[in-house]
Amino acid sequence: MTHLNGFIFPRTELGGASILPHMPWHYSGDLLTVEYRTDPSRVAELLPEPLTLVPDDQDPGAVAMIFADWQSCGSDLSELDDPVRSQYKEAFIVVRCMFNGTVYSRCVFIWVDKEFALVRGHFQGYPKKLGSIWQTRPVTLGKAGPRVAPGGRFSGTVGYYDRRIVNAHVTLREPSPGNGFVNGHAMVHSRYMPRIEGDGTDSYSELVTMSGRDVELGQAWRGDAELELLPSPVEEVARLEVREVIGGYWRSVATTFAGGTTLLTDTTLLTDPTVLTDPTVLTDPTVLTDPTEAS
Repeated sequence: MTHLNGFIFPRTELGGASILPHMPWHYSGDLLTVEYRTDPSRVAELLPEPLTLVPDDQDPGAVAMIFADWQSCGSDLSELDDPVRSQYKEAFIVVRCMFNGTVYSRCVFIWVDKEFALVRGHFQGYPKKLGSIWQTRPVTLGKAGPRVAPGGRFSGTVGYYDRRIVNAHVTLREPSPGNGFVNGHAMVHSRYMPRIEGDGTDSYSELVTMSGRDVELGQAWRGDAELELLPSPVEEVARLEVREVIGGYWRSVATTFAGGTTLLTDTTLLTDPTVLTDPTVLTDPTVLTDPTEAS
């Protein structure tokens, strides 16, 4: 019998057809962020048990709409010699939640424009969809782009099934100590797969957390922001309606993903309810400190 190799499907004897290389995965990119407030009940709609909203005094309706222009690669850096396998864009919406007394960030909607980024995100628990994402790039020469400087105007758009669903604009004003607070915690995600019988149950359903390593952060900038979320028959992003814009940010970041930690499985939840109050399920407290999680 042939032993099949490869990180993920398709696995073959040689292992060269896998959509993804083995971890670690390295990321470098530019982030454009608009933070705003929505109705906290709309955030709660997107949190499965046992996740809950953050307390009222911690701004439970705060949301981050983030655009990212990424370049990524595996440990042998081979993708950098074949840029089509390295470069991609994504846009994602992040909220915050509580689990076992700890605040986490959670991606509730996300769109990417490359197959490898889609599959990688599904492995990590990001609910990725293929979409059309565009983001203004900074320039250092000429007039065909903004400078990362006061007055620089950056925009981002998302389209899904030929429908525009997000328009964002940020006009930079000044340097900032950070690029927002909503995406400033370890991520907590859900990994699941429906059973092949289609009986309404899952073959597996896990709650996982992850964070980056070897993080490098460029100078953050903040400014004035505008955000428009548009309705679509196949999206729900407009339900997170903009009630108040907090601010806009731009920052270059780099990070490495080398794996995460399983916090909970359905079996554990059903058979041992004490796991919800047992701090030992968080086996790696270092995952709680990375503001630049990449996907």
